[in-house]
Amino acid sequence: MKEKRVERVLKALEAMGLHQMLLTDPMSVYYLTGVQVMPFERFYGLYLRADGAHVFFLNRLFHVPEDLGIEKVWYSDTDPVMELVASRIDKEQVLGVDKELKAGFLLPLLELGAAKGFVLASSAADETRGVKDAEEQEKMRRSSRINDLAMAEFKKLIREGITEREVAEKMLKIYQSLGADGFSFDPLVAFGANAADPHHGPDDTAVQPGDCVLLDVGCIKDGYCSDMTRTFYFQKVSEEHRRIYDTVRRANEAAIARIRPGVPLCELDQAARELIEKEGYGPNFTHRLGHFIGLSEHEQGDVSSVNTKKAEAGMIFSIEPGIYLTGDTGVRVEDLVLVTEDGCEVLNQYSKELEIIG
Repeated sequence: MKEKRVERVLKALEAMGLHQMLLTDPMSVYYLTGVQVMPFERFYGLYLRADGAHVFFLNRLFHVPEDLGIEKVWYSDTDPVMELVASRIDKEQVLGVDKELKAGFLLPLLELGAAKGFVLASSAADETRGVKDAEEQEKMRRSSRINDLAMAEFKKLIREGITEREVAEKMLKIYQSLGADGFSFDPLVAFGANAADPHHGPDDTAVQPGDCVLLDVGCIKDGYCSDMTRTFYFQKVSEEHRRIYDTVRRANEAAIARIRPGVPLCELDQAARELIEKEGYGPNFTHRLGHFIGLSEHEQGDVSSVNTKKAEAGMIFSIEPGIYLTGDTGVRVEDLVLVTEDGCEVLNQYSKELEIIG
């Protein structure tokens, strides 16, 4: 068990007036125990109690280390698993549950009267995960360093006639050659007008002179994700596209310049959005400014116009403004940032200056 992390979750539960919680999100369980299991349809849960009498519920098909410093309750596929779980829950207390608890498991607990009441308490784990400890911060730096190196290799793939799909198919091998364990998400490769779709998947479109080349990519290293977007232009760039690119880059930098503990996350979104609006492209910035990231590529929490939560030292999130002109072009410039005690550390070092490639 990662005792310091468990203590932080328990402290968050206490602030919510809760003394117990059932966690079923495999990534949150991994975060707290170091055990990584993909349970598929089977129940998999970590029960936390304020008095420290935690219980790990495991199917006999799962393989976990012997000495975890926590009681393990094993069950087989023919056992009444939710009755086993209910028997260990304090029936006199309200039970916090996370957003991943399936109805097929929650409803039997309700029918069994397993607790005095049930409340959604995902934030206790999610917000704890949102503030990275020193070990996590270093792993995030390593993952982003690999991403920087990979971006330099990816741009070399762009040549006349190559398709988005062909570029994407070469990326995994490059990541692995640099020490990555795999993708943190399927790469987004978009040429020209395809980049006007922020989530365009690679297809058989071939790059043409004057096209933008948008690469939104990330890898996993030691369990932690990276994510970065750079937009290049192939062989030449028009003056309007150059202006769009400069606007997005400056919006990225304006938001980063505002980051420090205590600043509401919505103000970061506002800093980028106001600059883009001033240049006349406000309606073309169609998404939030960023998302949290760590063990998962998208974690709970975002940098948006409605999130008034204040930045805290240890938070890591993306800053990724974009401008998208349907039928023409799309530009996004994305970095990951770590909030520090007096500002922020940008985890990506790959240049944000406009590059004409090919």
